[in-house]
Amino acid sequence: MSEQLKYIVDNLNQKPYNKSYNLISFDSLNPLTLLQILNDVFAEINPQHKLDIREEDPESMVVRMLTFLRVLKYKPTIGADNPNAFRQGLVQGEKPVVYPILQWLFQNMDDLKKRAYLARYLVRIDIPPDQIADQDISELNEGYGELMEQFKEFHKELERLKSSGYSTGEIKKDIVNMEDEREQLIKRVDRVKKKIESVKNHEKMITAARNLRIAREQETDLRQQMIDQKNQLLHAEQKYQRQQQQLKNTRSQGVGTTGSDLVRKLEEECKINSYLCQDKIPKDIEAKQKAIGDIQRVIDEPAMGQSDLDQLNQQIRQLSDEINKLIEKRMVRNDPIDDKLSLFRQQASIIVGKKDAAAEELREVMEELNAKEGDLQSKREALKQSEGSEVIKGDEFKRYVNKLRSKSTVYKKKRQELTELRAEYGVLSRSEEILKGREGQLNDHLSQLEVQKGVSGFHDTQEELEKVSSVKSGLDEQKGKSLDEISDMVRKLNSTIVEKKSSLAPIIKELRPMRQKCQEVTAEYDERKAIYENLAANLESNMSKLEQEVKALRDELAHDESRYFYLNSMTKLLKIQENRIEVEMKSYTSSDPNDKKKSYREQYTKKIQEQENLGKSLREKQKSVRENHGPSIKQMKMWNDLTTLLECKRECLKKASSQSKVPSSVQNGEDDVLIL
Repeated sequence: MSEQLKYIVDNLNQKPYNKSYNLISFDSLNPLTLLQILNDVFAEINPQHKLDIREEDPESMVVRMLTFLRVLKYKPTIGADNPNAFRQGLVQGEKPVVYPILQWLFQNMDDLKKRAYLARYLVRIDIPPDQIADQDISELNEGYGELMEQFKEFHKELERLKSSGYSTGEIKKDIVNMEDEREQLIKRVDRVKKKIESVKNHEKMITAARNLRIAREQETDLRQQMIDQKNQLLHAEQKYQRQQQQLKNTRSQGVGTTGSDLVRKLEEECKINSYLCQDKIPKDIEAKQKAIGDIQRVIDEPAMGQSDLDQLNQQIRQLSDEINKLIEKRMVRNDPIDDKLSLFRQQASIIVGKKDAAAEELREVMEELNAKEGDLQSKREALKQSEGSEVIKGDEFKRYVNKLRSKSTVYKKKRQELTELRAEYGVLSRSEEILKGREGQLNDHLSQLEVQKGVSGFHDTQEELEKVSSVKSGLDEQKGKSLDEISDMVRKLNSTIVEKKSSLAPIIKELRPMRQKCQEVTAEYDERKAIYENLAANLESNMSKLEQEVKALRDELAHDESRYFYLNSMTKLLKIQENRIEVEMKSYTSSDPNDKKKSYREQYTKKIQEQENLGKSLREKQKSVRENHGPSIKQMKMWNDLTTLLECKRECLKKASSQSKVPSSVQNGEDDVLIL
């Protein structure tokens, strides 16, 4: 995308656009400015598109751009399968639609200018079928086609002359040089003949020289034939090697197959080919012939008026009423036997449709296979001709593919394990955070219970006891203290412990049911949490499904909206065409000559007559020019000779006057005298 954008900006900054964009400023342009830039590039190809799109109706602008792109034979890379999406993107000035168009235009500017120039003269005029049935219009259309063919031939001749690299001045100069060389060669031949005549046995020597020249020419031809034979031998060897490789591949593919398999395969191919030849292709031919017959019948019919159209509409309404009545009778009858048969008919029609679709798909696949085989063969030949690296053969390629598959399987397995470990790590981290939070909550709750029961500090005391016990163990390790001090300290500690235990005994009794209750509450909390997590997971899955449905509905809504806008615009265009047809019919059937003059038929007839008169006058002028060309050239040559003669006389007079001793006044007077 960046390379594409850079290429577009570089071309816009050059002549004849002379813009001053950079990548950021150009990428930030609004859709209207982007469409104006696209229209400016169109105007560079064809000056008829040089206008301001703000003053043009958006619908007509899009129709004009799409028509011009169709004339230039542009194939969209985005939206190729959906023309409505491409049209909508062009209307809205979307960058993914406009950028490829600009890049394609800049890459093929010269060819597109030529194509746009030729389109002005080679695009046929759309004539309605009812008017083309007229003999005069048909003859004019044929003459128009012949003129188009003549224009094609003249244009090809002009391109050939332009590409030849010769001009009239160069050709004249070459002719003069060739005439000089011819004269020099004639003089040289004469001198050589004079020299040879003085030599003895010159005729034999000339014959020997001629034979030597012929022998050398024959030797050159033989060398060229030998080179051609070597090339043919090389091509034959390459073809032999290809056939050997194809035979080897066929044998390798046939390894493991039996005769029954081959017969079964051939029978399937025969069935498919027989179905295509006996059912599919005849039906297609019959459908094509029927369509051609309908078109030919429509072409052969004369022009229809409004009364004929009303009569046809009346027949259509009558037939529709009869069909509806027959359908109602069938629904009232409701014969179960017919219902069963209709079910079987429906199934049979579905099977036939599937069979036709499979045959069509088979045909497309076979065409694609043939194209791929042709590409493969051409690439193999190109590879054999070039001196590249060796290509992996069939068995080596299979081993290479199996190795890649095994590595891919190991990679997927390791990646899955890594994903599971990451998920488990997340769960453990979350569990650690939850346990730490619970620990803080339990410590706070325990301190509150101690305050309520009047034994605040019990937990701290217990911790102090643990610290004391640790201190005691440390003191035991010390050898510097006496045994009496240790025993006193032990007694004091024991008495303190007994006092604390006696004071904490009732509190501990009350704390035991609280611990049990805490365990029950914790179990209930875990159970409720598991239920909550299951519900949350179900809701998330349902929400994702709903989001996907909403997205699909939004896409469908956008598609329907674009389809609605397209159909609305097509309806408007059809209404405009219908109004134009009504006006044309009124003006055509009207008795007023002024209205007839306004009709398209009269206008086209008038223009065609004017063009015919112009063509006749031009042909007469061309005829007169051809007749007077020779005398005019002769007269022009005579005038040139006369001018040269007069110039020579004038120069001679000047030279004579300068050499004589006549006064200047007399000399000046004689300059005006013309002497022949």
